[in-house]
Amino acid sequence: MRYLLDTHVLLWLLGDPDSVPIDVQQTLAHRSNDVLASVVSAMEVATKVRIGELDSARALVATWHARVGAIGAEAWPLTSEAGLIAGQLDWDHRDPFDRLLAAQAIEGNLVLVTTDSAFSDLNGLRTLGW
Repeated sequence: MRYLLDTHVLLWLLGDPDSVPIDVQQTLAHRSNDVLASVVSAMEVATKVRIGELDSARALVATWHARVGAIGAEAWPLTSEAGLIAGQLDWDHRDPFDRLLAAQAIEGNLVLVTTDSAFSDLNGLRTLGW
């Protein structure tokens, strides 16, 4: 199985892993599963640091690749297909980062790991949450 981390889950795994239930951590750590960190999350974190909404992640921006790799996650690119899907989703949610993450998961047949209930309204999206 391939799991795409929502940005808040990625931040928890990097800085406060106890916020992620042990069964979810075990699922993500299983050797047969791939854990993916989206370029969209990188942009979201960097943007929020720049505008002062996420000062605690300032060091993370400078060490992104090493930190993401340290938790066993691989970078997941954004394709034009995912961008087109994001723009066409029949979903009232307006957050562009969430729309892109959902589209990436749909396009790549990935399971989005999230606690955000807004994703539960989106047809065609598989999620792992708590």
